[in-house]
Amino acid sequence: MQITFALDCHDREALAYVGAARDLLGSDIQQLMRQAVCYRFQEGKSSVPVQLLSDNGGIYTALETVMAAERLGLEPITTPAYSPQSNGMSEAFVNTLKRDYVECAMLWDAQTVLRQVPDWFEDYNQRAPHSALGMLSPRQYRERQQQKEGLTESL
Repeated sequence: MQITFALDCHDREALAYVGAARDLLGSDIQQLMRQAVCYRFQEGKSSVPVQLLSDNGGIYTALETVMAAERLGLEPITTPAYSPQSNGMSEAFVNTLKRDYVECAMLWDAQTVLRQVPDWFEDYNQRAPHSALGMLSPRQYRERQQQKEGLTESL
């Protein structure tokens, strides 16, 4: 079983994920990118260039995946090889999932785990406090940022 996800590096929100009871394919990564762009931008494409940082695995660097990213307004960038610190936010997210969700989850089989994942992501986005966000959850932080922007625009 494999799960991959897209995080917004500004507010740490988990924008989208794809999971399967098999190895993931390039088409899964392309689906993940489409879901993340539609979720964040409410349209089929980003209106401004947005960097997409991924590891160097073949499903992320395949020509079809890179072309799909570019069509969505994403600029694909890969982390340096053998550099786990460059992937720190993803590593922290995985550790949070393991600590706060997987350890107390029903892990009987892949399908049981995959049925629980949507709730894990929703809870993480809505309720999980982050020290880097002033102990707000990603959605609380984003809402606060949008309120500030609204106040600035009205002045």
